[in-house]
Amino acid sequence: MKKLAVITGGTKGIGRATIERFAKEGFDIITCARNHKDIEQLIEDINERFPFIEIYAVQADLSNKNEVAKFAEVVKSLDRPVDMLLNNTGTFIPGSVHNEEDGNLEMMIETNLYSAYHLTRVLISGMMERKSGHVFTTGSIAGIQAYANGGSYSISKFALLGFTKALREEMKPHGVRVTSILAGATYTSSWEGVELPVERFMKAEDIADAIYAAHALSPNTVVEEIILRPQLGDI
Repeated sequence: MKKLAVITGGTKGIGRATIERFAKEGFDIITCARNHKDIEQLIEDINERFPFIEIYAVQADLSNKNEVAKFAEVVKSLDRPVDMLLNNTGTFIPGSVHNEEDGNLEMMIETNLYSAYHLTRVLISGMMERKSGHVFTTGSIAGIQAYANGGSYSISKFALLGFTKALREEMKPHGVRVTSILAGATYTSSWEGVELPVERFMKAEDIADAIYAAHALSPNTVVEEIILRPQLGDI
């Protein structure tokens, strides 16, 4: 049986690149996203490029706890061990703490933090029982260095890093590896319309390569945090 990777927010950016990277290595994939058309296009593309693997995709908004639970049930219904979980669902709205739109904090905490918290809580038990598995979270440089106009996004990413650190400590005796991906500006749809050359950004494929490289190490070794920045520095 092929290994199974669960990757949330998989139709674009880092999630999409990570799906392609793990599919290339023969992993079956289960993912989710909010947009049904994006899901259909993803399935078509992956089936064409990687016909030797299975991909399952579910329409779900993981900022909603009930939909996290529904997605988790779909994963569990496959009755297969989860070898890798990438909590990648996230959103970014710029703004400052003192004047950003009311509700920004709740929305970004629900999307960037609670989605990872609730999904991990459901899927981690199987990893603990097998004493095998790897949980990644897509954090951000904004989660280790606050910046102007980062507002609630930065708050949510600091919290996500705290969650990941706590989980890492809990999983040490259970053989489950936990890794935080702390990436700077990566060229994804979040940066569409910005008047900067593409070369100024990192490639999503580079982040995916780093995730796979960390996962491919022996079970005796865990990369706790991966910090990636554009060569010319933060944007």
